[in-house]
Amino acid sequence: MLTRFKIPKTILWVANLTAIFLLIFTLYRLATFIAFKPNGISFGDAIPSFLMGIRYDLRWIAFILLPIILLSMMPKLSPFYSARNKKWWSWYLAIVTFIVFVFFAAGFGSFSYNKTPLDAGAMNFAEDFKISWRMMRQTYPMFWMLLGLVVAVLFFRWMYHKSHWQVINRTDGRGIQYRRKIFYVAALVLFLFAWGNFSWPPLSRNDCFKFNNSFKSYLAINPLQNFFATLKLRKPDFNEQKARAAFPVMAEWMQLPDKNNFSFRRQIGPRSNSLESRPNIVLVQCESYSMYKSSMSGNPLNTTPFFDSLSRNGIFFERCFTPHFSTARALFAILSGIPDAQLFKFSSRNPDAVKQHTIVDNLVDYEKHYFLGGDAEFGNFEGLLKNIDGLQMHTGKRQGVPEVNVWGISDKDLFLEANDVFRKKEKPFFAYIQTSGNHRPYDRTMAETDTDFLKVRVPEEDLKKYGFESLDEYNAFRYADYCFKKFIEAAQKEKYFHNTIFVFVGDHGLAGNADAMYPAVWTEQRLTDEHVPLLFYAPALLTPQRRPEVVSQIDILPTLAGMLHQPYVNTTLGRDLLDPAKKNNYAFVTNTADAIGMVTDDFYFTRNINSQEESIVPMHARATYFSKQQQDSAKKKLSEFTSAFYETAKYMLMNNKRD
Repeated sequence: MLTRFKIPKTILWVANLTAIFLLIFTLYRLATFIAFKPNGISFGDAIPSFLMGIRYDLRWIAFILLPIILLSMMPKLSPFYSARNKKWWSWYLAIVTFIVFVFFAAGFGSFSYNKTPLDAGAMNFAEDFKISWRMMRQTYPMFWMLLGLVVAVLFFRWMYHKSHWQVINRTDGRGIQYRRKIFYVAALVLFLFAWGNFSWPPLSRNDCFKFNNSFKSYLAINPLQNFFATLKLRKPDFNEQKARAAFPVMAEWMQLPDKNNFSFRRQIGPRSNSLESRPNIVLVQCESYSMYKSSMSGNPLNTTPFFDSLSRNGIFFERCFTPHFSTARALFAILSGIPDAQLFKFSSRNPDAVKQHTIVDNLVDYEKHYFLGGDAEFGNFEGLLKNIDGLQMHTGKRQGVPEVNVWGISDKDLFLEANDVFRKKEKPFFAYIQTSGNHRPYDRTMAETDTDFLKVRVPEEDLKKYGFESLDEYNAFRYADYCFKKFIEAAQKEKYFHNTIFVFVGDHGLAGNADAMYPAVWTEQRLTDEHVPLLFYAPALLTPQRRPEVVSQIDILPTLAGMLHQPYVNTTLGRDLLDPAKKNNYAFVTNTADAIGMVTDDFYFTRNINSQEESIVPMHARATYFSKQQQDSAKKKLSEFTSAFYETAKYMLMNNKRD
């Protein structure tokens, strides 16, 4: 139709390319909707997201096609000037298509793993590219995936060629002349697409959050827009004035002794019931240890019978929440006592945030050890651990111990290595053992010598019903329990066992269906990402308790320090969970989906930091019977406290430095 108006060939081709690229972007969004649509959202509900998505897509299509229009204003650079030009512009489009497809593949993977769109947080793994690539290669059929990507790119390059010839066939002999004015109009249209709005300001990432529904918002924004818009958010951001203004609220909730002095430094003496035996401490950070997938939650698949038996003989906190979703962030939170509230970059990767004060340094005359089956450079674990004076590192390749996957040796071999070190010690020790087996690639977690571990088959419908994505993941979770059993059985034979406090805590959970075990809020609000077991196990030292209150991962070291008969300095936001004077049970959570929140015994409060949408949902059935006045009062208090905690955490990331 455009040929009737004698539109130049280049403009006609760009119009065709716009349609082709819009089809590509729309098919990706449709595939995302089909694959990840939550229950309760129909296609009709998602139409506004698709319509807004077209605006984001046209922006990036404009970025892709503008160079063709602008350079073709010089006729000798037009794709229709010569066969050579056609070849170069076709390859340009093929390369751009490849890049777009890579972003789409990464976006699809992000949705699959995190249930969130691709963002600049992916750079955390790009900074460890070698290890990340090995993990993907061992987990996914990368050869076939890349081959499919290349085939798709070549197919679309053929389409670009075909479109080019169609334009020639439709325009030859029509006497269409080069007219620069039409190029100006085309460039103006593409600039309007890139702007995204008919007014100020231009279309931004925040606009998609108007839906007040996370999936609808994520569906609208494409991976390119979300990734590049969040790149600038990887820099530390804190406001000391806001942190100071928030201090009275923090002091009240944390029961700080001096509510007028802006300081979180507390000199704490030993409790009356502290342990005078100078016990050893073994802190185990358990990879991807979701509470709802475990036997302790009542999950009928009974994945962790041994850990369940330990929990009945220790102090077990059944509602512990991690501040964030990430192994590196867990290590940071546990050691520093500060939630890693820098949303799109691991603080362990930030040279200005990594030098944190840690309560571990209060353990005077304790030997200190760290065990990891693989490379401690991943996530810059090593940089954070250097804050611990005299720490002995047991990481990397081991002579005579085979690696089972990209993460190094098996967890069982790691535990037995640690036990061999512990049994030789004559003085007290603190040890941090970081497991990595319960992680992709799930089918490569075991050592070949573990022939006594038997994999179990479970019907796929049961796996999905009780929170597992695959049989391999289910057996990897069971294998973690097997490794804990081998460790404790070996330790029980040694003299150090009876004077040792073992701490087990999940580094993070995993999103999934927890409806069979917990109220709907766990699944709908993705608390499964952060809900993990926390166990203090020392049968000769601690009286067993099962504690139902909400606690946080950042409380672990203050609680351990409180068990010991010695004073310590706490500069963190964590608290001693066993302090009889403690009040106000809570856990701050945040994630890269731009939500911050506060979990309490009764409610879960959230705020989207882009749209400022706030919500409060009950954590148990009894809370649903609270009056509207009670719920409104709780929402107001939690809104204030969540803001205070977030501003304080961002400030403390940069101001909890070692002396």
